[in-house]
Amino acid sequence: MSNADQLKKIRTAPGFIAALDQSGGSTPKALGLYGVTPDAWSNDEEMFTVVHNMRTRIMTSPSFGGDRILGAILFENTMDRQVEGQSTASYLWEVKNVVPFLKVDKGLADVVDGAQLMNPMPDLDKLLEKAKAAGIFGTKMRSVIKEANESGVNAVVKQQFEIGRQIVAAGLVPIIEPEVDIHCPDKAAAEDMLLAAIMKELNSLNEDEVVMLKLTLPEKDGLYAECVAHPNVARVVALSGGYSRDEANDRLSRQIGMVASFSRALSEGLSAQQSADEFDATLDASIASIAAASAT
Repeated sequence: MSNADQLKKIRTAPGFIAALDQSGGSTPKALGLYGVTPDAWSNDEEMFTVVHNMRTRIMTSPSFGGDRILGAILFENTMDRQVEGQSTASYLWEVKNVVPFLKVDKGLADVVDGAQLMNPMPDLDKLLEKAKAAGIFGTKMRSVIKEANESGVNAVVKQQFEIGRQIVAAGLVPIIEPEVDIHCPDKAAAEDMLLAAIMKELNSLNEDEVVMLKLTLPEKDGLYAECVAHPNVARVVALSGGYSRDEANDRLSRQIGMVASFSRALSEGLSAQQSADEFDATLDASIASIAAASAT
């Protein structure tokens, strides 16, 4: 598996990133939307098997392929499992031509200065080594900005890039995700602060330190154009953040050079009860609409 081929795809190919990484806390909700109720499992292991079956159904669907999907973000449990007899990461790249990413954060700390930093990740080096061995190309980690508070915004960005450099040093490409909550009371002001903090960090990276950014769809169209154009940034992707798929697509279509990295908006409308044909048709329509919005 050539890293250079994967990087080229991420930098230049059309399409978007499928976020299939809901983990522990958000799993029952994701399964509920998919039409599977908690009586379908009796412990975490069984719940993760149910989730893996749902994700396998998405990944193995004829609608899901590298022509429209650049990459897929997994969480550790999915990386450790198999799809059609091979490791998930290898299935994605070798069979589907989709670049595999791994969610590495351990959830969010409590709100300080209007922002949630990431919890400590004491075993990150070990996880990165494991990911690299499994054929993972990059990682993803999320923090959340809840208000336009400069110290909170700066703390989030500083932590993201510190850990980002550690991930780059391990030979992987980090997706840095400082999400701005869509309910943030002064979202536009928070986004201006975020842009300034990100540009400062990007400009301090060495030439060979490549990162990606995953950002909330902004209030001001084209706000992140400088990030999109930055030589250290492989791609800028957008999170749907609680917007409906229609609104997320609409906002995304107005951001030149940004592509989607949607999770809930991708699986909206899919259900365990659908026949294979219904499931594939629903997924196909969803992927087509997100790919079209990403093509601007």
